[in-house]
Amino acid sequence: METIRLAIALAAQRGWTIYQLDVKSAFLHGELNEEVFVEQPCGYVQKGHEHKVYKLKKALYGLKQAPRAWYSRIEAYFMKEGFKKCEYEHTLFIKTRKEGKILIVSLYVDDLIFTGNDELMFTEFKNSMKHEFDMTDLGKMRYFLGLEVLQKPNGIFINQKKYASEVLQRFGMEKSNFVHNPIVPGCKLVKDEGGVKVDTTYYKQIVGSPMYITATRPDLMFVVSLISRYMENPTELHLHVAKRVLRYFKGTTGFGIFYKKKRGDEKLVAYTDSDYAGDLEDRKSTSGYVFLLSSGVVSWSSKKQPVVSLSTTEAEFIAATSCACQAIWLKNVLENLSLNQNKLIFIRCDSSSAIKLSKNPVMHGRTKHIDVRFHFLRELTKAGVVELVHCSTHEQLADVMTKPLKLDAFLKLRRILGVCSEVDIN
Repeated sequence: METIRLAIALAAQRGWTIYQLDVKSAFLHGELNEEVFVEQPCGYVQKGHEHKVYKLKKALYGLKQAPRAWYSRIEAYFMKEGFKKCEYEHTLFIKTRKEGKILIVSLYVDDLIFTGNDELMFTEFKNSMKHEFDMTDLGKMRYFLGLEVLQKPNGIFINQKKYASEVLQRFGMEKSNFVHNPIVPGCKLVKDEGGVKVDTTYYKQIVGSPMYITATRPDLMFVVSLISRYMENPTELHLHVAKRVLRYFKGTTGFGIFYKKKRGDEKLVAYTDSDYAGDLEDRKSTSGYVFLLSSGVVSWSSKKQPVVSLSTTEAEFIAATSCACQAIWLKNVLENLSLNQNKLIFIRCDSSSAIKLSKNPVMHGRTKHIDVRFHFLRELTKAGVVELVHCSTHEQLADVMTKPLKLDAFLKLRRILGVCSEVDIN
């Protein structure tokens, strides 16, 4: 999904149009490298040969190796047509020509989206694909993997309005009173052993439904991550918070991310933050990061850390390490998409001590307990790959991924992330 958002952000920045193709019966195109036999289907058993089986020449739906066979088939086709596969994202293929002409194709099973800056390359690609496979030309990208895409002259807007409405109807919340933020500021959830138990399946459904909406709603990432920690033994306390998320949906059904057409500003912007000992039971901290491109967020995360931090410095350092790993991957993918970044990636962090620790090669008493793997950040800093730079707490966008915020702060950060309604982009 991050690759899809990167492609959309890039197309929005450069004013490109994104098109979509669908492969009919994709898995039937896959070629098998091993011998596979199947029983004769019911109703089509030949009399006198009941004991015989069919030998497959090509893949069939239901085979475990069918997806792999299909990918191998289409990958070989792309290589033959002169495409280059992105080493860091194997579903991304790029074809370039002289004078800066480029064609970018992103593949998701049997769905293809493609964009670029040359209409002739588009026409050649579509004709070639239709000749090789049984294709449906869906025209401009409008609906892809549940994402609704609105391509406008001033940018591209993605949301999941239809799915959000279906979720509200499914749980009978379409007539509920809406709230302006998904979680009350200062809210801390616990296991609540003595609380009134609720139906586990029902709670899991309420939590699971918004998970897919986080593909276009970073403002929901923290609270969905939080309530998903209590799916094993939920109580009314947890259900109340989960239903508040649905009430937040009610007022923001049509919200999504708007990527603006903004030439000349093609650099990746990163923010990282942590909430020290935010979990009241195991005292683990929460890591969060966001990456912006084209005035909209393309990658984000809210995740409980794997270890207990002994200080705010350690919590921030661990969060910054995971952010740095993501930054390297995003930088490599963007450079494959001909969007060259600065050699040094600047990651904005509001902890001065974590910044100093990333630059200080000396191990002393206060840091010797930090897991070796997190010192990968020091190696990246020393090699000049990333650099942590200080930003004020009020400008820290990753706050929305780590803790419940006051309403005015939440609305401000949501706006900066590029999350808005369709009305706001006109």
